[in-house]
Amino acid sequence: MATAAKSAAIAELTDAFRSSGAAVLTEYRGLTVKQLTQLRSSMRDHATYAVVKNTLTEIAAKEAGVTAFDGQLAGPSAIAFITGDPVEAAKTLRDFAKANPLLVIKSGMLDGKPLTADDIRKLADLESREVLLAKLAGALQASLSKAVYLFAAPLSQAARTVDALRAKVAESAPVADAPAAAAAPQDEVPQDEVPADAAPADADAVAAVQDSSTDDA
Repeated sequence: MATAAKSAAIAELTDAFRSSGAAVLTEYRGLTVKQLTQLRSSMRDHATYAVVKNTLTEIAAKEAGVTAFDGQLAGPSAIAFITGDPVEAAKTLRDFAKANPLLVIKSGMLDGKPLTADDIRKLADLESREVLLAKLAGALQASLSKAVYLFAAPLSQAARTVDALRAKVAESAPVADAPAAAAAPQDEVPQDEVPADAAPADADAVAAVQDSSTDDA
């Protein structure tokens, strides 16, 4: 390959690394052109699957600051440059490798961090971005429905709720002490409170008063 062509290829690969949120290195030894075309087509919505030259890719990776593929570039290599959902791309690679064991997933990188083959398989087991967004939308819809129901509830229902709460509070309140006995009327002073000098006169004194009254008459 001429120097100009090599430089162009390195620049293209460098740009692919820099513009991709993730990338997966694979070895495709033994796969047919038809199989590679099928894999490339199945990944079109999330990634670009490209057959690469190891030496040029190593240079491009260094220029892009990617170290995840150090020592991994050997044999017939192809890289999935992922610009879409990395979970969906990982699922596609995993499923294709199950159906076509000649495809070997070697390593990868996600947001600049290296991934092992096991990491990529775990990534493939996650729920996709679309599924997570659908679940989030469903949860938000349920919350909004509850809010609408609460706002639309009649005021009488709110009043009944308040009354029930008040009754509950009243039931749980401590019982007050019994009120003190009503005070005796002022003209009915208890016997034990009559002063000693107010005690009734004896019988002889009463008789003397009556005799005095008769004489005056």
